[in-house]
Amino acid sequence: MPKRTPPVNRRHFILLTAFLGAWTALIAGRLIQLQIFEHDSYLRRARRQQEQTVEISPVRGVIYDRNLRPLAMSVEVESVFAVPAEIPDGEPTARLLAKVLDLNATELEKKLDGDRSFSWVKRKVTAREADRIRQLNLKGIHFQKESKRFYPKRELAAHVLGHVGVDDQGLAGLELIYDKAIRGKPGEMLMERDARRRWFGRTGRPSSPGENLVLTLDEGIQYIAERELDTAMAATRARSAAVVVQDPRTGEILALANRPTFNPNIYGDSNQDAMRNSAVGGIYEPGSTFKIITLAAAFEEGEATPDERMDCQMGVINIAGHTIHDWKAFGILSVEQAFQNSSDVCAIKLAMRVGDRDLYRYIRDFGFGSPTGIELPGEARGMIRPPERWWKASIGAIAMGQEIGVSPLQMVAAASTIANDGVWMKPSIIRKDHSRNELPQASAAQQVMAREGRRVVSPQTAARMQRLMEGVIELGTGKSAKPKGYTAAGKTGTAQKLDPATGTYSLHNFIASFVGYTPAESPQFAIIVMLDSPRGEYHGGTVAAPVFRRIAEQALAYRNVPSSEPQPPLSLASQQAVPPAENEFADAAADATQFLEGSPGLIVPNFVGQAVRSVTARALERRLPVAIEGHGIAYEQDPAPGAMLPAGERIVVRFRIGGLGKPEAARPRIAPPISPSSPVPSAAAAAWPASG
Repeated sequence: MPKRTPPVNRRHFILLTAFLGAWTALIAGRLIQLQIFEHDSYLRRARRQQEQTVEISPVRGVIYDRNLRPLAMSVEVESVFAVPAEIPDGEPTARLLAKVLDLNATELEKKLDGDRSFSWVKRKVTAREADRIRQLNLKGIHFQKESKRFYPKRELAAHVLGHVGVDDQGLAGLELIYDKAIRGKPGEMLMERDARRRWFGRTGRPSSPGENLVLTLDEGIQYIAERELDTAMAATRARSAAVVVQDPRTGEILALANRPTFNPNIYGDSNQDAMRNSAVGGIYEPGSTFKIITLAAAFEEGEATPDERMDCQMGVINIAGHTIHDWKAFGILSVEQAFQNSSDVCAIKLAMRVGDRDLYRYIRDFGFGSPTGIELPGEARGMIRPPERWWKASIGAIAMGQEIGVSPLQMVAAASTIANDGVWMKPSIIRKDHSRNELPQASAAQQVMAREGRRVVSPQTAARMQRLMEGVIELGTGKSAKPKGYTAAGKTGTAQKLDPATGTYSLHNFIASFVGYTPAESPQFAIIVMLDSPRGEYHGGTVAAPVFRRIAEQALAYRNVPSSEPQPPLSLASQQAVPPAENEFADAAADATQFLEGSPGLIVPNFVGQAVRSVTARALERRLPVAIEGHGIAYEQDPAPGAMLPAGERIVVRFRIGGLGKPEAARPRIAPPISPSSPVPSAAAAAWPASG
């Protein structure tokens, strides 16, 4: 009889079924949680374990000079990295690599030990180093292409360009200021490894190149300035030196050089003094070059004329109990002669006529005490106290360039103001910005319209100051600054330095400087030369002025500027052969005399198409009552040419950038009229051509 199967316990069945159902539900819920709700989190964790992303340096944009010659560029180089998990023995590998790459073997061995999937050995190695490492054929050592910043001209314009770090981040100069624009976007290298941390592949995203920059610098003029600065440093053994060359019509910086300097390709080998941009960020007491501002203020305020006779008191003046001595005992001199001979006594007397507040106003208008706004880091504001903080003798000290701190850039911009008929132009070193918005290149006049400018003094004052500054080079302390074959205008400066130990002026350390422009009648270059603590001879007229001359001569020849040597006078026969329409000023002197004697009027000359300096010089010489409006080229006058000017009236001549073209958007203030009583300028000033 077959054995009967015992009946299933219903209660046990139900419990088993419930357990299996709950277990199944739990597993399904956990799977749903892992595969759906936490899928992204676990995927990221898996990628972190299996992959490693390394940033690759982008290709920085090229920095060009104004003629599109590269000054800074990026080149492709090799970087060496290791996969430590693939290296069988880290100690011998580290020893071999350290010898080739000039690294510390102990520190390198620490990088190569362990089970990491990636470690940089050395980035951006030389081609020779890369070849030697390949010859070693070391397991676990690999290469990756990267870009490295390269400065093909080495030290040339180093303080302008700056330098970059190992990750291609800008650290100084334009590389720092425009880092975001010219750096570009970095790429990525993706390293993949298996469960045993062995590297088995790599992919990546390429980097995006940065934008390019075009500078106002001219490589040729920059080279001239730096070479002459090296010569001056060797001859004078100065502690440091700076040169700035500016286009006074546009404010563009054509050259900016400092000594000592450095090679940005190997900037790590240089000290901080070599990397300091003294031309932009350095402050010094300008000495007698600052008399340009003092006398311009006196002329503009009507407190003096170039021909006025001044008692220089045999070189001694007392202010608030302080006695100041000239470098030489001078008696009675005209203001022009006093400026030529750099008389402190005359400058102090004129500053006292102008007064504290008005002198301070002109100092600020000429750009001192605030940054110029040039596109370079670390620009100095300068050091000038407001009049309420001056002591009783401050006006005397400031008049001759003491108790005030300026930068070479500010000083050359002030000289450019005189060269530019009294209009201050903002210094600029960027010709084309990172967004490729290029400034107009058609003409200098159009470039002026694209830049900021403000009138500081009238064209008449600028003409008078040019007359005085020409005299410094022709007859005064700056004779050694005269370029052969060209006219020039400028001012020498020799300033005592403060001794930090005693708080008084040093008897041994001086700042020798010269600032000026050339050619005087149609300025192309404004140049400042500053030498800090030259040994031996230290006067600006002796050590700085010759540097100005050599730079000017070479720059003028480089630009093919025609010689401005005075031409022999025309014979009487040739003068008579000139058609009346071209010799419109032949009877101007007689007309002026007739006007001054109270006759009904004079025939108005034609000024249209002429530059401010030409109209100003001729009006001063002929004593014509002319009022100047705007700057640039004359496009309109009232009364019209050929009309009769009634007695007591004046000729209003209107100027604008571009001359007879489109009107200027906004005109500067109207300059004071040239009255018949204005002094007659020198023959050199009267000979200014009608140029822009």
